[in-house]
Amino acid sequence: MSADTPAEAAHSKVSGVDPAFWRGRRVLVTGHTGFKGAWLSLWLQSLGARVFGASLEVAPSTPSLYELAQVAEGMAGSLALDIRDARALERAVVQVKPEVLVHMAAQPFVRRSFSAPRETYETNVLGTLNVLEALRLAASTHACPQAVVVVTSDKCYENHESSHPYREDDPLGGHDPYSSSKAAAEILTSAYRRSFFSGPGAPRIATARAGNVIGGGDFGEDRLIPDMVRAAVSGVELRLRRPTAVRPWQHVLSPLSGYLVLAQALFESGDHARAWNLGPDPADARTVEWVVRRVSELWPGGVPWGVEDGPHPHEAHLLTLDSSRARERLGWAPPFDLEDGLAATVSWYSRWSEDQDVRALTLEQITALGG
Repeated sequence: MSADTPAEAAHSKVSGVDPAFWRGRRVLVTGHTGFKGAWLSLWLQSLGARVFGASLEVAPSTPSLYELAQVAEGMAGSLALDIRDARALERAVVQVKPEVLVHMAAQPFVRRSFSAPRETYETNVLGTLNVLEALRLAASTHACPQAVVVVTSDKCYENHESSHPYREDDPLGGHDPYSSSKAAAEILTSAYRRSFFSGPGAPRIATARAGNVIGGGDFGEDRLIPDMVRAAVSGVELRLRRPTAVRPWQHVLSPLSGYLVLAQALFESGDHARAWNLGPDPADARTVEWVVRRVSELWPGGVPWGVEDGPHPHEAHLLTLDSSRARERLGWAPPFDLEDGLAATVSWYSRWSEDQDVRALTLEQITALGG
């Protein structure tokens, strides 16, 4: 085995990601063209993994990180499919024969779930069912992966607006279509794990619940940082809906490092096939207004913003995660605190606005993960 490169050593220094594990590994990522999917695919490429993706043919946003960073150039294969198409997904698993599968394809927006509930449930629940069914049907073949990470959300919990950080065994629920779809995906995955994937040689399946993710390259709708960037570039004032709402903010590389560490752990033991919170340090649960003020301080010239009065669709006011299980049993901890994450995010967008090489600057931030 060759020695780690400086970049690979940096990955393992803090994040717990083992470069030797990923080198040459066949990995299938659903939703690889999305914001988190593009970051993960690029990171896996930098580790020497053979990365295959399965996503809709149309990019999820304009612009998109996947296209800006030319992520497609380093993919071992990209399959254009709808996660709601069960047969296409079954064929993809058989074709790729992944050793690791990370299921990230989703309808990820809370507010859109009110206007498109059917799409939300079909994508987040039926899509997850199709992944699990593809694995069940492939379980007797060499096409089935050993480690599967199903990405859900911190919003899968029945939120009672208490100061109690949610733990993995707390009740699941959800007021809105998005949150309830993620709770349903959790219940569905647990049922399949116990019914079909508990025997010797079965794929080991875990779910991962991350916090509110920030980072360069997110151009999604109704998300705080992209909305701030648009306000800064256009000069049009950003109007905050709920400035006092508290969220567990974290840089995108934090949960992604958790997904990779979790996949490694699943190879070691089936005891890790369960649900995991992958949230930030409790001190990084901050209000929307705090984040806006800090980003405005970091952005050259500031960001124009104010508060928008009036009725809005329901969103939880307080949401925090207890990730002690991952810290104690996986040895995982977020490689970025919120201050560093915000600085890295503002730096990414600033350099993008200056027409710098997006692939290079994104890889630079991945490499800087270790120090």
